[in-house]
Amino acid sequence: MKFLPTVIEAEYRGGYLIKLTFNDGVEETIDFAQWLEGPVFEPLKDVSYFQRFFLEGGTVTWPNGADIAPETLHEMAKSLQAA
Repeated sequence: MKFLPTVIEAEYRGGYLIKLTFNDGVEETIDFAQWLEGPVFEPLKDVSYFQRFFLEGGTVTWPNGADIAPETLHEMAKSLQAA
C-alpha cells in the first residue's frame, strides 16, 4: 500500500507562509505564494483571507474551497529539507 501523506497540523507564519506537520513526522514551513494563480486562488492573495485556512481532508483548505493536494505539499516539504 502506497503511503498517503496528510497534514496533521498547520501554523500560520506570516505572509503566505504556513508551517506544516505531516503524519510521517515531516515538518517544514512552505511559501504558498507560488500557487496563488487562477480564479479559485485569487481571494487568497489577500493575506487576511489567506490566514483563514483550516485542515480538511488531510490538507490545507480555504473557505472558498481552494486547497493544495497533500502529496504536493509533502513533496515540497521534503525538497526544502533536502536543499
